[in-house]
Amino acid sequence: MENQQRPPKDALLSLQDRLRGLLEAVVGFAGDLDLDSVLRRIVRVACELADARYGALGVLGAGRDRRLREFITYGLTPDQHAAIGDLPRGHGILGLIIDSPEPLRLTTLGDHAQSYGFPPNHPPMTTFLGVPIRIRDQVFGNLYLTEKQSGHGFTDDDEEIVIALAAAAGVVIENARLYEEAARRQRWLEGAAEVAAALLGPARRGKALELMAQRAVDAADADLAAVLLRHDDGRLLVDGVAGSVSDNLLSTLVPVAGTVTGAALEGAQLLIDDADGDDCLTTAGLGPPDGWPPMASAVLVPLRAGGLVAGVLLVGWSAGRDAFGEADLPFAVGFAESAALALQVARANEDRGRLAVLEDRDRIGRDLHDLVIQRLFAVGLTLDGASRFPDRAEVDARVGRAVDDIDETIKEIRRTIFELAVPTVSTDLRAELAVAVAAVVPVLGFEPRLTMQGPVDAAVPDALRAHLLAVAREALSNIARHAHATEAVVALDAGDEIALTVTDNGVGMTGSNRRSGLRNLADRAASLGGTFEVHRAAADGGTVVVWRVPTR
Repeated sequence: MENQQRPPKDALLSLQDRLRGLLEAVVGFAGDLDLDSVLRRIVRVACELADARYGALGVLGAGRDRRLREFITYGLTPDQHAAIGDLPRGHGILGLIIDSPEPLRLTTLGDHAQSYGFPPNHPPMTTFLGVPIRIRDQVFGNLYLTEKQSGHGFTDDDEEIVIALAAAAGVVIENARLYEEAARRQRWLEGAAEVAAALLGPARRGKALELMAQRAVDAADADLAAVLLRHDDGRLLVDGVAGSVSDNLLSTLVPVAGTVTGAALEGAQLLIDDADGDDCLTTAGLGPPDGWPPMASAVLVPLRAGGLVAGVLLVGWSAGRDAFGEADLPFAVGFAESAALALQVARANEDRGRLAVLEDRDRIGRDLHDLVIQRLFAVGLTLDGASRFPDRAEVDARVGRAVDDIDETIKEIRRTIFELAVPTVSTDLRAELAVAVAAVVPVLGFEPRLTMQGPVDAAVPDALRAHLLAVAREALSNIARHAHATEAVVALDAGDEIALTVTDNGVGMTGSNRRSGLRNLADRAASLGGTFEVHRAAADGGTVVVWRVPTR
């Protein structure tokens, strides 16, 4: 009786062969990290172990309905594929295992209540075995086998062998997916680094934003991407596109209020897995009516740097290519944040460049006022005074000095222009200050007294010398124009700070005095972290000008 219950010897050998084949297949899977190759090998090995003519592996999508997004077959010829047309999406018997992920074995496929039959030109299939493939607690997809080539249908042993293969396949698939995830992360990181280099480099910002969209398409294996930046009117401006998006959409405006783009602009990270059944993209002005290609799924993430959101990054896929899931979303978020930070730094650099130009213009204006205009004014006073001298020799002398001053003025203008490219450095401040004082003697009618204390040449930084000379000339010029003074003292004290004091015994400050020159002196002091003050020297008149700045 016991001998009658034992399996036949041929059956035991066959089972052992299949178990050995299963072990060899699992070992072979472990060395393959290409997910598509692994999936095709699983289907082929399942058919060989269960002696099935046809096999398929359906990969579940990430959408809410969890239908099939990929269907890998074995046993069908290319001509049969072409004749069948579109592959199944997961309804009927296939959908039954999706909705109830348990093994299903049928002797006659067409007798099941949920069997839909087959489309035209589909090869006949009778016997059926379906087994889910799990990765930990999540169903990745299902193995489908049909047309058992020996016997009258799939057996218990077939089912157990395929279940064991599916369990081992889940581990191998997870390893391959982790490898692909690492590769995708690497693509996102490399794309972010390239975009940052472009934004911070010499390339135009428009080209850098176009590169940002292109790298998003490459990293996400998407069909299109667009960079939408804030516009002055509150909407989003399309500033960069890549993929199947027309360049005609550049510089178009996208609404924000009550749309998914507005939600992303407020910081939300959106994964839209059923754009066909949801008009949220069309409502946001991102649908075919507005010139955009149709998208079956899309991701919208904010371009956030710190607490500021500069815009939105849109990545989209056409129908049948919804390969983006929740696990990939952090990659896109990190890419967008890195690009947004680089964009913010690039804008700051642009603002700093514009500010430098404005400051340079202001400096040139002050230099022209304090150096050139004052010298020309002195020349005018010299020529005006020459007309009152009857002595021809004196007139010639004054005109000659005026011509010399004009030559010096031309030199000052040339020096100012040259300093725009290469700032000059003075080496002897004492001598330069003495020359500046001597230059106004003809206008003043007397020679001011010059005093200096401390290590002037050593204590005064090169960056302060030009300012110091300009302040001295402006102060003496004001005395010549307004003070009607007979004496003046220029005192320079160089120590922990630089203090230039100019004192005269003239009429003092009056309401009619022009204030533009004094304002320039105050601006120079403020720009260097110093102070400027002017007050009466005594009750009966005179003026004291004090210009004080730190040495560093």
